[in-house]
Amino acid sequence: MILVAQVSDTHFDLGARNAERAERVMAYLADLRRRPDVILVTGDITDSGQPDQYAEARIALLADIPVYALPGNHDERVAFREVLLGAQPSDSPINQVHRVGELTIAMLDSSVAGESGGRLAEDTYRWLADVLAETPAEASVLLALHHPPVRLYSPVIDDIALAEPERLAELIAADPRILGVLAGHAHSAAASTFAGRPLLIAPSTASVLGGEWELALPDRVMDYGPDPAIALHMVDNHRLTTHFRTVPMGGWIGDPY
Repeated sequence: MILVAQVSDTHFDLGARNAERAERVMAYLADLRRRPDVILVTGDITDSGQPDQYAEARIALLADIPVYALPGNHDERVAFREVLLGAQPSDSPINQVHRVGELTIAMLDSSVAGESGGRLAEDTYRWLADVLAETPAEASVLLALHHPPVRLYSPVIDDIALAEPERLAELIAADPRILGVLAGHAHSAAASTFAGRPLLIAPSTASVLGGEWELALPDRVMDYGPDPAIALHMVDNHRLTTHFRTVPMGGWIGDPY
């Protein structure tokens, strides 16, 4: 069994609150009896893409478990690459592939400079086609990106979701190795289907966005009260199982397993 932890929308902003919440999540993951094989951070690492915010994130997300991050709409590719990844600065899409045993994780950059909504560039589709061509026939594959490709009934996110998701859906439907798609952006734990596969949206560590069915006033969209939360994905014998977990800021009461 391969255990993938998904952390999302940390929004490092040089303030103590968001950093402390992300650090609490990282401590929780490090203390699990069965620790994750990999931690994915699915976008909006920072609140405004500033180099100092990436420096803060790099320290807070440091772990002896592999941590892989992709950009969201609040991120900026040049600083993301240079400060968070320690790579040469560039504004090209930050696509990454990571092999964890028999699991291939393809991380897709759906960010668009200067826009809140998402889109996969032609270069990203070509890159993904190459990754899948090089992936063994017996492997399992997870795709990860920031912007959800379906309607989530969110008065905020649905207007800034992934544009033109049909092409991605066709690619997924044609490849039985793809077990599911992981996304962030929604600041809410959610599950749906996309191209006949599970679509699993991780909550934010920073805040919660309400759905259209629970918002009484337009100025009460974001809730900063709940504790941070994450998703844990188990891949076992080509089967994907997901649990969502809230991580209390005060730590666990009683036996933490």
